[in-house]
Amino acid sequence: MKNIVITGGAGFIGSHVVRLFVNKYPEYNIINLDKLTYAGNLANLKDIEDKPNYKFVKMDICDFEAFYQLMQDEKVDGIIHLAAESHVDRSIKDPFTFARTNVMGTLSLLQAAKLYWESLPEKYEGKRFYHISTDEVYGALEMTHPEGIEPPFTTTASSSEHHLAYGTEFFYETTKYNPHSPYSAAKASSDHFVRAYHDTYGMPTIVTNCSNNYGPYQFPEKLIPLFINNIRHRKPLPVYGKGENVRDWLYVEDHARAIDMIFHNGKIAETYNIGGFNEWKNIDLIKVMIKTVDRLLGNPEGSSEELITYVTDRAGHDLRYAIDSTKLQKELGWEPSLQFEEGIEKTVRWYLDNQEWMDNITSGEYEKYYDDMYRMNK
Repeated sequence: MKNIVITGGAGFIGSHVVRLFVNKYPEYNIINLDKLTYAGNLANLKDIEDKPNYKFVKMDICDFEAFYQLMQDEKVDGIIHLAAESHVDRSIKDPFTFARTNVMGTLSLLQAAKLYWESLPEKYEGKRFYHISTDEVYGALEMTHPEGIEPPFTTTASSSEHHLAYGTEFFYETTKYNPHSPYSAAKASSDHFVRAYHDTYGMPTIVTNCSNNYGPYQFPEKLIPLFINNIRHRKPLPVYGKGENVRDWLYVEDHARAIDMIFHNGKIAETYNIGGFNEWKNIDLIKVMIKTVDRLLGNPEGSSEELITYVTDRAGHDLRYAIDSTKLQKELGWEPSLQFEEGIEKTVRWYLDNQEWMDNITSGEYEKYYDDMYRMNK
């Protein structure tokens, strides 16, 4: 039986990974380790909390002694590391917290794993440390329009065509790091530590860099759940700058499938990029989302566009991210399962059908934080 720790398993992406592993691998023991900060929510996992192969442990990844003890007690074979501070706006306001959690927390896990695994007769055999990172570590790409192709594409465009909508340059596994925010700088540093532990100590590590995720259970400080909730309550939809920034979007369950595939079959010491081949300008994505929410709520089509409010752009706001995940597709056979319009339909329906989950989060401190941010940027 394999004993696997998934850090940050009560968060957005982490909860989907925990659910997938618990349900798909009953022979594994899955230990969900989460500090339960504002973005961690055990309600995300109520459907599997009583499964015999699931355990939750509340712990700060920076607590080296506690994690080292857990490694020994649970005889941990594998670590899937998702725990991180991830919101760029918060990193701009509080970079120290991001450095502590993302850098020192990752180092704490690495050192504890090293000490425990090196103490075993088999040492690193059958062990794996899988670190999940972000495309933001690569910096930003220019916006260029290939000849004869003008964005935005219609919903019938193929993924490959849509991937060419805003430029011919992409992030590859070999792209040099060039982080522009405290968040991406902290993630870049953690990536370097993971690779250094392989190069220095021989630890079996893997790193993946993924594009923007969307789907159920995402904390509503992020664009898609925030805007769905604001449309529902007829609140402003704050758009940075002119909404021209471009992101590559991936449905979260497709990311979880990729993590599963890479954890089991990826090559040690390799990097894999995970992307949706699905670029959208923020303003175009917002209008698709508005149209979907209005239709499902029974509002007149497009009526919520009047809620769009342009606010001062974020400091150091990268213009375009675009992942090339060809390596993952060719080596392991992974590809996204959903086109964006199908994924956004499923996502909007989930949030509208789970309004109690949303309301439990958006009451209190979180809502005040975003009201204050909106007023400051207006």
